[in-house]
Amino acid sequence: MKILGVIPARMAATRFPNKPMAMIGGMPMIGHCYIRSRMCDFFDEVCVATCDQVIVDYIEGIGGKAIMTSDKHERASERAAEALLNIEKELSEEGAYDIIVMIQGDEPLVDPGMIREVIEPLLTGDKKVSNLMAYLPTEQERQNPNNVKVAYSISGKALYMSREPIPSSKKFKGDIRSCRQLGLIAFTRDALLNFISLPATPLEIIESVDMNRFIEHGIAIHMRETMFEADSVDTQEDLLRVSEKMKSDKLFEKYKRFINEG
Repeated sequence: MKILGVIPARMAATRFPNKPMAMIGGMPMIGHCYIRSRMCDFFDEVCVATCDQVIVDYIEGIGGKAIMTSDKHERASERAAEALLNIEKELSEEGAYDIIVMIQGDEPLVDPGMIREVIEPLLTGDKKVSNLMAYLPTEQERQNPNNVKVAYSISGKALYMSREPIPSSKKFKGDIRSCRQLGLIAFTRDALLNFISLPATPLEIIESVDMNRFIEHGIAIHMRETMFEADSVDTQEDLLRVSEKMKSDKLFEKYKRFINEG
């Protein structure tokens, strides 16, 4: 199977404008995401999908691949699908990739091991969509609307994703185990193209969560919990926290040479 990694990124993010180029350890955040994704040996190709020339210029400046996409996309999955189609057109090869992995451009501490975890369920059996999730250890994290919480079945299928704390603690006063959906999602090619063929759904729009479109259309999403530490950047406070973590990050030591490139 041929596997493509796609990192959607845009400068006009509502909550944190110009976020992809925010500096962490002397390198733009999107650079960390791209280089660390390239470290996963499952990939045949990794690209950044963006509508911003400044991001294209930076990624190409460090020897990476960037694909220009429309500035009209509301969902990261839609941008990833366009990137796939643009690459296939560039290669003159429809169906060039069997699996597409979407990696969010605001998780600069992403580990190649996490990427392998999200791909593995699609390598065997009949699963079409795989999504990582991580345990939320504190009530503060559970209440944070930037963390998309996921309720899932006993068999590991996503039931619903919300920015609200789910499951609810209204009636239950014991310990509630909540997990957040991570921005690591693997699709078969057919599943990703199916996503853009389906109409947007009410819960997708209300929650602003891509994967609710699949759930509402009855398409199974296999959830897999990771033990890797996940940390996304949604605010300036998050940027400061992640920048501090990057100082002692072992992977960063392997690619610091890119700081002065581009």
